[in-house]
Amino acid sequence: MGSTDLLMVCVSAFFAVFVLLTLLALAMRGLIAVFPDKTGKADPAMLAAITSAVAAVFPGSKITRVEEER
Repeated sequence: MGSTDLLMVCVSAFFAVFVLLTLLALAMRGLIAVFPDKTGKADPAMLAAITSAVAAVFPGSKITRVEEER
């Protein structure tokens, strides 16, 4: 196999992966549009994880409010 053949294989593999990732991104975008994220109460497990992480970094602190930014 010549060096130009190897270069063409590499370039075609790069574009094949790029096209595949684009198709997967479009499929994910479609699924997110069909099944939107449910808005509602905060997840208790997430709040417990945030509380324990803050307590580990800042001992003696108290979490009063957790807000989600969009």
